[in-house]
Amino acid sequence: MAYQKIGIIGAMVEEIELLHKHVEVSGVMTKAGITFTEGTLHGKHVIFCKSGVGKVNAAVCTQGLIDQGVDCVLFTGVAGALDPELEVGDIVVSTSSVQHDMDVRPLGFPLGVIPFQEISEFPADPLLVDVAVQAAESHFAGRYRKGKILSGDQFIASREAVRTLREELQGTCAEMEGAALAQVCFMNDIPYVVIRSMSDKADGGAPESFETFTVQAANNSYLIIETMLKKLA
Repeated sequence: MAYQKIGIIGAMVEEIELLHKHVEVSGVMTKAGITFTEGTLHGKHVIFCKSGVGKVNAAVCTQGLIDQGVDCVLFTGVAGALDPELEVGDIVVSTSSVQHDMDVRPLGFPLGVIPFQEISEFPADPLLVDVAVQAAESHFAGRYRKGKILSGDQFIASREAVRTLREELQGTCAEMEGAALAQVCFMNDIPYVVIRSMSDKADGGAPESFETFTVQAANNSYLIIETMLKKLA
């Protein structure tokens, strides 16, 4: 599939500042308080934006990109590792995304299941996953994983929470936006993939690690996005 217009989202300034430095800008617009920057990067027509933190921000931002006609959405940023083999700076490419804070267990629904909805785990696009894996292999061989990304409006910072999310939902990493983006893309039949670099291990030291390694991890994620753009038709 040829992608004519590619949407790129980062949640924080650190996650998109390199796009501002490298994209040849052709236009800027603001909608719902979100600034969408349009231009060209490595010969690809892109629109990128900073969503802000959390699932609602990510959902509004994603729909804004889709309304502007993007063919696919790439999400770049940082996350906390749930897989014990992941280290700070390692890459996770999403195979699917689930909201870990969707919790209706008192009514008999499993953790992560959206009640009365056909699907609660939203698959990433296989082609975009393959291209992201190729990009990760070229820069971070042996330091990346494909896996399920868990999203919630919570900063995970305890070993108990990590154990729960790993055991009950088989999550590879945890963050605060990806599953919302994934659901909006699913509802619009738009392919997506989430690329996350680990800023922390989602444990007791997560706040300090996040502060220290966010820029490094965000730069790693950007490198994957940049390489993907070179590979996409």
